[in-house]
Amino acid sequence: MAHSAMAGSGWGTTEGDDPLQTAVWRLRSRACWADAAALLEPVTAATALQRTALLVERCLYTEQGWAQAEDALRTAEALADSDDERGAAACERGQLAYAATVHGVRDRADEARAALGRAAALIPPGAGGRALLDFRRGLLAENLTRSPQAARAAYRRAHAGATAHADPLLQSFTWRHLAGLALREGELADARHGFAESLRIREELGYLVGTAPALVSLADAEAEPEASRLREEARRLFRLLGGVPTWLARQLAPPAPGAATA
Repeated sequence: MAHSAMAGSGWGTTEGDDPLQTAVWRLRSRACWADAAALLEPVTAATALQRTALLVERCLYTEQGWAQAEDALRTAEALADSDDERGAAACERGQLAYAATVHGVRDRADEARAALGRAAALIPPGAGGRALLDFRRGLLAENLTRSPQAARAAYRRAHAGATAHADPLLQSFTWRHLAGLALREGELADARHGFAESLRIREELGYLVGTAPALVSLADAEAEPEASRLREEARRLFRLLGGVPTWLARQLAPPAPGAATA
């Protein structure tokens, strides 16, 4: 199963960002979402949305903190005053509902689709938040609707938008998910290239919590002994971050003794 975080909005990842945003980014990238959110006072729509996005990402990576994310989201929705802000809040609601569904907490697939549809009506094509919305619509198509063709089209739109708006973190997600679809169809060279680009970007940004998944994905497209080396590096990072993201544990489990390996 393909998972993603909020992607995009790589606060603190570029030169010139203020110290608060740099601190938020450093905590977020090291899986300390609650600490990062605690630095933000949700007194404006923008701050409330950023805080919500952090707590929604925590749910996706840790399968915990659902009530806190829901509370933060309601605050962001109440403060949203423009179409862009309302669209961004709807995008986060869609992502939270998607996360609850893919993790088996509760089936909220209809809510996820409705929320992302509402966001699409509020965020115009070409706007800054549209690329992230397109990416999340791709996640729904890939993992809930099981429609890889629709997912690929959405990921490509998201990739183009992330490129146009110079959002490298979101690019790392679009590269990875396009590569995942390529791997599933046996397009090994395309898969390897996309996974390698995703890993390169995350290492350059210092997005530590997203580096282990990127290493595992690239390992799936590599031959031995490189594949085993990449997986071992992923295990080291996974342990360093206290077993986050939780869903990576299944992919990093060593093969059972005597089990056939390909």
